Amino acid sequence: MSRFFIDAELELGVDLQLTDQVFHHWVKVLRAQVGETATLFNGQGGEYFVTLIEVNKKSASVSVDRFNPDNRTPAATILIGQVMSKGDRMDYMVQKATELGVSQIQLLTSERCEMRLKYDRDQKKIDHWQAIATAACEQCGMNIVPQILAPLSLEQWLTTDLPATKLVLAPDTEKTNALAEMKHDIALLIGPEGGLSDAEINTAQQHGFKNWCIGDRVLRTETAPIVALSIIIYKLQNDI
Repeated sequence: MSRFFIDAELELGVDLQLTDQVFHHWVKVLRAQVGETATLFNGQGGEYFVTLIEVNKKSASVSVDRFNPDNRTPAATILIGQVMSKGDRMDYMVQKATELGVSQIQLLTSERCEMRLKYDRDQKKIDHWQAIATAACEQCGMNIVPQILAPLSLEQWLTTDLPATKLVLAPDTEKTNALAEMKHDIALLIGPEGGLSDAEINTAQQHGFKNWCIGDRVLRTETAPIVALSIIIYKLQNDI
């Protein structure tokens, strides 16, 4: 069954005109016909099963038939602080982190950050990454779309109200059992392609972050959060 995010209010028993984006994808591209069904979600929780009841040249309507409250999110609330990188590395990270159930992605700048967003480029890139997160939710079945938050400097972010468990990926440090007292609210700090500087790691530690070295190899900036998320979610599921 096709699955789409829709920027609209959804209510059982109320017919709904599809937004232009869903109309284009479902009716124009996938050539849906009257009587076909799909799943719609609007990011406010749960999903709705709908039936296509009318198709015109430029619009289409559905009946909203049934509601499923399952959001398929992990038990933990996980915020990633990700120092931005160039190219498609950020696209990959946003997509895969969404599939794994991240709650928010805070974009960061740091000493070795490759990217500096400016003025109109800021919102265009943020909208681009938000769209990737939305598409990943459509694919993987999650109904709550993670927020992609506007860039902050690392120093600014460290002073904000962060979750109880704070972890910084620090590959050149001694391996410790950083997850031993892990709570269900987690902040995960990921450095840029060149890594965080020693001074930045020390500053993170001063704000309550624990060093986490997750293996003998140095992972790329887009790979590290995926591996870390997988380990965290696996551990939480097996501790329940």
